[in-house]
Amino acid sequence: MSKLILQDEIEADPMNAEFTKEGLKPIYWVDPRAKILIVGQAPGRKVQETGIMWNDASGDRLREWLGVDHDTFYNSGLFAVLPMDCYYPGKAKSGDKPPRKEFAEKWHPKLMAKMPNIQLIILIGSYAQRYYLHLAPKVRTTDVIKDFRHYLPKYLPIVHPSPRNNIWLKRNPWFEKEVIPRLQAEVKDIQKGVTPS
Repeated sequence: MSKLILQDEIEADPMNAEFTKEGLKPIYWVDPRAKILIVGQAPGRKVQETGIMWNDASGDRLREWLGVDHDTFYNSGLFAVLPMDCYYPGKAKSGDKPPRKEFAEKWHPKLMAKMPNIQLIILIGSYAQRYYLHLAPKVRTTDVIKDFRHYLPKYLPIVHPSPRNNIWLKRNPWFEKEVIPRLQAEVKDIQKGVTPS
């Protein structure tokens, strides 16, 4: 596997010393050709071990929502993936620990600078949305996603495609009726070289 852009610098950063010492690699995917950036939370344990992002049930659903196949997602150069923290943060009492805030603050601007062609940033979940949309702590993720048109054409906030969110999806049928078709249209337009509206 070839070195990622800025990988050596990220691994040498003192904030990541414990991960580097354990032989863990930062998990992200920056491509100068990319036009669509997916910003999520942080890699899970499986992703940290395999190094393959979105290679699970959540990834299958995400690709379905995007309207692209496996090959387009991984090999076309259209997409980049930048988690809020590029290392698995460990287990909490309920689910995983949150991503370290300081990671995105330090490394996202440097990594974004390597992708001059980004036209759309898909923000998955509350951590990415709060950081990029500068939201107040009390703002509800559901309200942000419902108001997705307000953030276009640069950003499109969505819920995490995890099976854990099946209940949320059932309670919020507007998401699959309104947000997903718009997401697919934006992706298709960018694929065709049309400037997103």
